[in-house]
Amino acid sequence: MLLSFVDWLIYSLLGLDPGAHHVQALHFFVYDVLKIFSLLTVLIFLIGVIRTYLPEKKLKDWMSRGGLFGNFVAATFGAITPFCSCSSIPLFIGFLKAGAPLGVTFSFLVTSPLINEYLVILMLGTFGWKITGLYVLLGMVMGITAGAVIGRLKLESQLEHDLVDPSGGTNQGEANLAFKDRLKYGWDEAYSILAKIWLWVLLGVGVGAIIHNYVPQESIHAVMEKTGILSVPIATFLGVPLYGSCAAIVPVAVVLFEKGIPLGTALAFMMAMAALSLPEAIMLRRVMKLSLIAVFFGVTTAAIIISGYVMNAVVGWL
Repeated sequence: MLLSFVDWLIYSLLGLDPGAHHVQALHFFVYDVLKIFSLLTVLIFLIGVIRTYLPEKKLKDWMSRGGLFGNFVAATFGAITPFCSCSSIPLFIGFLKAGAPLGVTFSFLVTSPLINEYLVILMLGTFGWKITGLYVLLGMVMGITAGAVIGRLKLESQLEHDLVDPSGGTNQGEANLAFKDRLKYGWDEAYSILAKIWLWVLLGVGVGAIIHNYVPQESIHAVMEKTGILSVPIATFLGVPLYGSCAAIVPVAVVLFEKGIPLGTALAFMMAMAALSLPEAIMLRRVMKLSLIAVFFGVTTAAIIISGYVMNAVVGWL
């Protein structure tokens, strides 16, 4: 429905040419801004309401117990949420504000854009269940491992605590709160966060719109085709700054594979585009310092490169 509205607004009401690059960039910008702000408002509101029912100490204890248990739960939840790298940030912020361990929240942030139902469906129809299963398995391992590594580094001091510090605000988990007060807390939470990050969202989506519509796919393919064993890291580094939805990324990976690019290399490019992007880094800057963003991107990039080589090595056996 939202896409139909944006189509009508850009192409019918404004009468702009759908074939022009600047119009496509405008369409991408308007659609993603509306989508992300809608997600931000609704999800942060709901998380805020839910937080009034969850005693903070119990939530922290549950998310932190059992070694990698919290990372596994967060990665699994990320795998079943249909978000891109930017759209998953509202829930990421909500988890931090609820007191979830830093590494656990990053497990969610990695897997949420990497694995979702429509990407799995697209891959099943294109690559079959074996390749798709391997992709999902590696995506889960990446999320759990990346979150565990970041958690071990103890980088909580690199968060912008005015946005994510769970120590302040309304007392949570009060059984005697009226439902209207819980709703008010959720709305105040959403408004407070939106007021702090709206400019970063606009800037991030604006960069994404330019990249999405002006970076030629042919140039990317030409570079990867000539790099041999280094094709996986090069494909990953080419994919990291780019931004696109999973529905658009899978066809690109298919084209690269059909053109002779090794499957692991093509999927590493797809993973990098899905899990990491320049717009995501810009939006995360409001939540954390540059050093933590660099660690997140570095750990995830390394995991994607390893996964690409693994897929290239085992694809002949599947």
